Amino acid sequence: MNRATTRRFEGSQNYVASEDLRLAVNAALTLQRPLLIKGEPGTGKTMLAEEVAAALEMPLFAWHIKSTTKAQQGLYEYDAVSRLRDSQLGDPRVADIGNYIVRGVLWQAFESPQPAVLLIDEVDKADIEFPNDLLRELDRMEFAVYETRQTIRAVHRPLVVITSNNEKDLPDAFLRRCFFHYIRFPDRATMQQIVDVHFPRLRVDLLRNALESFFAIRDLPGLKKKPSTSELLDWLRLLVAEQIPPEALHASDSAIFVPPLAGALLKNEQDLHLFERLVEMNRQGR
Repeated sequence: MNRATTRRFEGSQNYVASEDLRLAVNAALTLQRPLLIKGEPGTGKTMLAEEVAAALEMPLFAWHIKSTTKAQQGLYEYDAVSRLRDSQLGDPRVADIGNYIVRGVLWQAFESPQPAVLLIDEVDKADIEFPNDLLRELDRMEFAVYETRQTIRAVHRPLVVITSNNEKDLPDAFLRRCFFHYIRFPDRATMQQIVDVHFPRLRVDLLRNALESFFAIRDLPGLKKKPSTSELLDWLRLLVAEQIPPEALHASDSAIFVPPLAGALLKNEQDLHLFERLVEMNRQGR
C-alpha cells in the first residue's frame, strides 16, 4: 500500500475554509488518520470532502449513512437471492460466486488506482456499533471477502473524511483513531465571504440587511433549530428571485419583525410561533 498524497489542501474558490480547518485536513493527510468533522447541520461538512477531492484532484467515493446502514455494506454484499434465482434458471454464472459479490464504497476506494477521498457522511445516523465495526478496516486498510477467500488491500490509503451532526456520542475507541475538527458557525465576516462566493454580484445593502436579520433570528433564545448557512443561501436566492427590496429586510425603528420568506429560515411551527410571539410582545412594549 502506497503512502497518502503529500499534497496540501489550501482551500478552493468554491469553499471558504478557515485556517484551522485547512490545518485539520492537512494534519489528517500527514497522520494518515480519518478526519472526523462535526458541526451544526448546514455548515459545509459534506461539501468539505467534495472540495478537498476537487482541489487535490483526487477521486471522491461517498457513503451516505442512513439509520439502517450496516458496516458490512461499505465493504461488500453477497447477493444470495440473485444466485438462487440464476441457479433455478440454469445460468452458468452461478458456478462463480464472485459474480454475486457487490462491491461497497470502501472496496471501491481501496481499489482506486490513485489516492482518493473517502467520505463517510453522517456516521452518527447509524447504530452505535457502526463506527466500531469499521475500526479494523480503517486501521489496516484491508478486509476479507469470506465467500471468495480474498483479501482486499488498499492500493493507496485514502483520505477518510467522516462527518457527524452530533446526534449521538461516538465510541471512544473510534474517536482515538481520528483527527477531530469542529466547524464553528461562521461569524458575520466569514459569512459574508461565503455569500460572496455564491452571489458575487449581490447588492451590498441587500446583503447587509439580510445578514442583520439572519443573525438576529439565530440569536433569539429558545429556538429549536437555528437557521444554517445553507438556509441563508436559499433565502438569499429567493430574495433575489422575488426581487425583494433591501428596505423590506430592515425595520426603521430596529424592532423585531418577521422578514419576508421567513419559511426558508424557520423550519418548524414551534420556532415560527416563538418568533411571532416575540414580535407581538415587541409591538406591545413600544
